[in-house]
This record gives sequence, C-alpha cells and structure tokens, in this order.
Amino acid sequence: MSMARLTPLCFVLLLACEGATPRHTAAQGVAARRDAANAQIAQSRRSAITEAVARVAPAVVTVQTETVFRTPVDPFAFFFGNNQQGGTQTRSGIGSGFITQPSGVIVTNAHVVAGASNVSVALRDGTTYPAKVLGIDEMNDLAVLKIDARGLPTAPLGGSRDLLIGEWVVAIGNPYGFLLGNSEPSVTVGVISATGRNLVGQSEGQGVYVDMIQTDASINPGNSGGPLINAAGDVIGVNSSIYTPTGGSIGLGFAIPIDRAKRVTDDLLAHGTVRRPWIGVKIALPQQNNRDALRGGAVIRTVSPGSPAATAGLQPGDVIIQSRDRSVRNAYDWEAELLEMRVGETADVRIKRGGRERTVNVRIEDLPEVAAQKVAVLKEIELVTLTPAIRTERGVRSSQGAVVYKVSQRVTEELGLQAGDVIVQVNRASVGDAQQAGRLLESMTGRGPIRMIIERGGALYPIDFQIR
Repeated sequence: MSMARLTPLCFVLLLACEGATPRHTAAQGVAARRDAANAQIAQSRRSAITEAVARVAPAVVTVQTETVFRTPVDPFAFFFGNNQQGGTQTRSGIGSGFITQPSGVIVTNAHVVAGASNVSVALRDGTTYPAKVLGIDEMNDLAVLKIDARGLPTAPLGGSRDLLIGEWVVAIGNPYGFLLGNSEPSVTVGVISATGRNLVGQSEGQGVYVDMIQTDASINPGNSGGPLINAAGDVIGVNSSIYTPTGGSIGLGFAIPIDRAKRVTDDLLAHGTVRRPWIGVKIALPQQNNRDALRGGAVIRTVSPGSPAATAGLQPGDVIIQSRDRSVRNAYDWEAELLEMRVGETADVRIKRGGRERTVNVRIEDLPEVAAQKVAVLKEIELVTLTPAIRTERGVRSSQGAVVYKVSQRVTEELGLQAGDVIVQVNRASVGDAQQAGRLLESMTGRGPIRMIIERGGALYPIDFQIR
C-alpha cells in the first residue's frame, strides 16, 4: 500500500526533475550565445587602425608658438596728440609633432615654428614644456625640437620606399588645438592616393613640396607636423600641406616621406643644419601648363665650372632621364632626387645627348660656399669669395665680390643685409674677394657713414650705415 502510494509521487517528482534539466540548459545556451556575440562585437571594434593609433598616439604632441612682431606707426595718431613710435604684438600659432627619442627630440614642420619667439610643447596628458629649436630646414619644411624630459613614449619610424597605392593610412594631430577642449590628438583615416607627387600649385605650407605622399585622410589647420602612419602603426610621413582652393581640406593632403625626414633629422641633430647635396647643374624649369615638359626628362641649362657635374662630363642641353633607381621625368623629379642624396656619395646618372643615352658617375658634394674659406667681419657677418661655381649656382651677374654666408639677426633687422647677398662695393672701392670686403668694413669702424652696394636677385641695392 505504501509503495503503491509512493510510486506515483516519486514518478511525478522524477518527471519534474528531469524536465528542469532541458530548460536550464537552454537558458545557459542563450546566455552563452549572447556573451559570445558581445565578445565578437567588442573584438570587431578593435581593428588594425585602432591598434595602430594606440601605438603612436601617446607620442603625438601639440606645438604652440608665440611670435612677437613690431606694429607700424598709425599715421593718424599724430594728429590726435599720440606721439608713440609704434609697438609690438604677439601672434599665437599651433601645430603638431611627434617624439622620436625618449630624451625629448621632436619632429615637426618648419613652417610651424618659423619666426617664433617662443615655442612650447604639450604632451598628450596636457603637460607642457618649453622647447628649444635645434634646427630648421625650410627647403624640406622640417624642424627638430628638444624638450627637457626623459622616458617619453616614441613614435616607431617605418619606411617610405615600399608604399602601396590604396593602403590604409591614419593622420594624427591636433587640428584647431585646444579649441576642441583637450590635448588628446585627433585621428583621421584614409588611403594612400598617390606617391611621388610634385606640388606646383597653391598649397598650405612654404617648403619645396616634391616627391610627396598624397592621401585623402583629412589634414586640417593644426595637423601640420603630425605623423602619417600605416596600418602597422609605423610612421611613414610627416603631414605638411593640403591643396585647397577653398582654404579647407578637400581630400588632397600631402606628407613628407619619412625616409627624407629621417635624413634631415639626422643632419639637424648632428650639425644644426642640413648638408645640401650639389652636383653643379641648373635645370630648365618647364613652362606653366606645358604638360609635354613634365614627361621628357630634366634638361640641363647650365653646368658650374669645376663642379662634380663638369668633372663627370655633363653639358648644357643634356637631358637627365634617370638617377640611381629613380626615373626622372621632369625638373621636379630631379629636385626630389637631390633631396634624397647624401653628401659624399656617388650617383649613376643616365642622360640623353644627341639621341643617344649614356650613364655617368657623379660625386655628391656640399654647396660651393659651404666648403669655401670663411671671413668673419665684426663678429656678426661671415663672407666667402664669389667664385665661378658660386656665381653660376646663384645666378649672380657681378664678376667678383663677397657672398654673405651668415649674418646675425640684429644686422638683418637693422641693415636689411641677408644671407646670399653679394657685396660688390664699399664706399668707392670695388670688392674683389671676401678678405678685401672684411678689411674695408673693419677699417671703417668709427669713421663716419658707409655706403655698401650689394647684388640681390640680379639687381644692385645701396645700404647706408655706420659702424661705431
């Protein structure tokens, strides 16, 4: 009896227990699938782009500048009793840069810091340091800064010789600076649109923009000097300019190849200046809107006497069609090739002459005035003698004189004398060389007014001053 009564109850309980197992397993399965989906979504948010940005962004900095300049006298102020002689104003500027050495070495654009009275650098966390400009190369639009810090994150530098058209790239920088509210860098994504671009039209920036990387990643005001990186998180370029008819980004951005930036940075760190490659040829520039002139090679217009080009046998009229492993289609390609050369190396240059092709080996040297003997004048001017090579290289009309190699900022501001000017006469005495110019100027100290005649841009100008 007891067993008869208990059996159905146990049977019911058993069914209930067995029925609970499938429902519990199903709930667990739903939760597991939901967790897996969430994990998949979370994983899908992380891509090569996010990983690349995470690798480089900590090394991207904001470069802030202040430029103090004189304001002109208001011509109407005098009539209202204001006899002030003008004043000064401060203009602020902003750009980007990236840290290349943990000791605080930073690469940016030359046009970001050009003429700045004060430069400071803000890190990603907002910490700000005063910065020293170690060197500027305006031709390549690159500058190297230094801040007093240690153990900083650095941007990994890649290469720019094996870039793929269409590969993903990321531009990192600080567009519009702190107007966006914090010091975190901004990121824009695009592809490499082209390589080897030569900018011959309007662009933002002041350098020589040849052999550039073109990208459609947006580059806006304040991005200048920041890194362009690939999907692996390596820096492949320095964002420098945009082509814009409107003043804003239209998807035509350009970056300096990192291989060139590394060479320039090495020179600036080692010497404070860039050794400018020179072989002693002047190339005929193509006429504007002449598309045929952009495909026929680089035509040599002049060859400097005694130059490496002259020693190698190059002549006016020769057409350079290749240098090392670069095809030279026009004058801009030749300028790009010069920027990649290093002083002291040799290069195989292929030319066309009279319908035939030949290859010559040319040694790369410094500009002739770099190696020339310097004459210091009044501790603020350095002169070199005008030689036939310098005369041809600079297009100087005068047959003799002294070239201003370096001049202090004070002399430039007060007299208007600039590097590259050629002193051809001091008072009534013609200048034959740098030594004579130095003796004449030194002898005039405290002896009244001096009139110095200089050649600049093919024209002669007087400069009147006194040395007390």
